[in-house]
Amino acid sequence: MALTVQRSPATNDYRLLVQDDRIHGSLYTDPGVFADEMARIFTDGWVFVGHESEVPDIGDWVSRRLGTEPVLMVRNRDGAISVVANRCAHRGTTLCPQNDGNDRNFRCSYHGWTYDLDGTLLSVPGPKGFHKDTADLGLDRPGQIDDYRGFVFANRSGTAGPLSEHLGAGGTEMLDRTANMSPTGRVRLGAGWIGQRIDSNWKMWPESDNDGYHLNFTHASMARAVPDTYYDEIVMTGEGASASVTRAYDGGHLELDFRRGYTAELAWLGTTREKVADYCEALEQSYGPEKAKAIMWDGPPHALVFPNLFLAEMNIARIEPVAPGVTVHHHTPLLVEGTDESVNRRLVLQSEAAMGPASFFLTDDAVIAERMHRAFEGAVVGNDGWVDLSRGLEREHAEDGQRWSDITDETTNRGFWHHYRDVMAHGIGDSPANGA
Repeated sequence: MALTVQRSPATNDYRLLVQDDRIHGSLYTDPGVFADEMARIFTDGWVFVGHESEVPDIGDWVSRRLGTEPVLMVRNRDGAISVVANRCAHRGTTLCPQNDGNDRNFRCSYHGWTYDLDGTLLSVPGPKGFHKDTADLGLDRPGQIDDYRGFVFANRSGTAGPLSEHLGAGGTEMLDRTANMSPTGRVRLGAGWIGQRIDSNWKMWPESDNDGYHLNFTHASMARAVPDTYYDEIVMTGEGASASVTRAYDGGHLELDFRRGYTAELAWLGTTREKVADYCEALEQSYGPEKAKAIMWDGPPHALVFPNLFLAEMNIARIEPVAPGVTVHHHTPLLVEGTDESVNRRLVLQSEAAMGPASFFLTDDAVIAERMHRAFEGAVVGNDGWVDLSRGLEREHAEDGQRWSDITDETTNRGFWHHYRDVMAHGIGDSPANGA
């Protein structure tokens, strides 16, 4: 059955807590703020669930969360994708405790209630003692489900408007660039997810994942251990030294745009055309020489689709809020179709080096996020506990629904927080979603 959501008004003054050039640290730690976010962002708004390639066959399912709500993304009997609550409508038992699987239906282990793949209640043991209409007792379902280029999104309340409006020009373009890294225009998330629990607030991850200012400091050990990577050229060169820029799009979508900073074709892949000739030829056959050349030079986006989808170049990450001070950061390599599998093996190895449990980037960022969260646990609204986000504010450029500036500027952070303020102060649908 469709999910009915009762949303209480926000009790915090988000216009005070999020200002044009600073935000208050209590936004990371206040349980009331977290509750408001689960209602206004993760219930009333569009949230990334998964990719269609994860459930290729009828009966395939994966377990996910919409905010703190456990759900299943499943391939139905008609080939469509459904998202249903991972919770029996009878007494609330978790239906599928595993991460993924394939089933003909979902049967509760407590009392045997059985549901079809789309959440319809099929049978109740001992029917003589049961007099309600079973049509009203299916699994809860989000009010809206939609996808773009295979990326599946859901809106629990059903009040968010079209997905196209949520993505806007910025989100649409970044997902197009991601999908077009494959010669067929279809990517796969089939290498398995790694989830890392971090004792920090979830919002620190859209910030950190799209921050070009911290790289020289937080990730200095990577530069020493693995010199002469393309990151040395595009971001780890200091203020004004790179042609790369930081961008904030309308709708809270963000990007560290490295395209103008690359000095060689396929620099983002760390290789040359000769070593991945099959991949390059397949791109040219699919897109033509001119567009294929642009793809090979530009590479994939390093970007956030608000609120929880991180397009981490040739990786995909899901940001999962658990509690005010607990986040799970899930990631998986982005695999391509229509070419030799050696390219995908290379992508898996790169993912392990960049984001795995023994990697440089994610482990460094986790330490910083946990230190930040601990530092703000006692923040009280007043003269203390403020976070300055003013870097580069006076030199930003604005045009066509986006703002951009030097790669070291905090344009992305401001873009995230300004959209957050609009959503949290008014609620989804009460006013137009504004950008930075």
